[in-house]
Amino acid sequence: MDAPESVGHLTTALRARGYLADRGLATALFVAMSLHRPILLEGEVGVGKTEVAKAIAAAYERTLIRLQCYEGIDPHQAIYEWDYARQMLHIRALSEHQLADSGAVDQLFGPAFLIERPLLAAVRAGDAAVLLIDEIDRADDEFEAFLLEVLSDFQISIPEVGTIRAERPPLVVLTSNRTRELHDALKRRCLYHWIGYPTAEREAEIVLAREPGAAIELTRKVVAAVHRLRELDLAKPPGVAETIDWVQTLRFLGATDLNPASARDTLGAVLKERDDLELVSGSLADITSGA
Repeated sequence: MDAPESVGHLTTALRARGYLADRGLATALFVAMSLHRPILLEGEVGVGKTEVAKAIAAAYERTLIRLQCYEGIDPHQAIYEWDYARQMLHIRALSEHQLADSGAVDQLFGPAFLIERPLLAAVRAGDAAVLLIDEIDRADDEFEAFLLEVLSDFQISIPEVGTIRAERPPLVVLTSNRTRELHDALKRRCLYHWIGYPTAEREAEIVLAREPGAAIELTRKVVAAVHRLRELDLAKPPGVAETIDWVQTLRFLGATDLNPASARDTLGAVLKERDDLELVSGSLADITSGA
């Protein structure tokens, strides 16, 4: 599928989907889409790394294929599996004569019994897809090493079926929260962009883009309070996603102002650790003052 015509075109397309990308991020994405290069997005939790892949897929009408990484994930869970239950049912349905036919047995390992997992689905879809490899830092070293071949050649070999390759690779977006350092070999195969916390003005603009019905003044107060929270020694500082959640929660409850009382009632929308809640609960007046 065609790449965006320019960085500006990509920025506008993402904005239409409620995602506000700054010039640096939009440029990195534009290059990745134009040169068919994977892009690695790192940053704090909740700054929009996953959402940008969703926005691109929606903006350019590509299929979003998501591979959620976790500790212990192995290649078969990411590429393909055989539908053993259907194979057993098929075997039971075959007669003794049919079972003696090697061709009938070979069919058990054909496409009809193959279950696609995200990587195989993305290779087959090619550039009609956006492959999101989410939180790659949660996978172990072995899985990361396995991804190197896939990202280099965009082909997958299945012994019983053959080699499946993408004529034009999908856009691959990898995200990492830096829970561990990724290997240089993986980084070299990717373009790289760090997504940091936005300025208060930019964050308010992002919130209003996602919540167009939110009151401007309330949004500004929430954003200012979140920026104060990020200055504290919190276990999990709130990201932009939590800012949006806080505004949504206040709107739902009919709050028109952010003050110590409304903040105390809704603090669970922005802080998700007990220690953080206890740390902040005694200073809500300072956090909401002048917000």
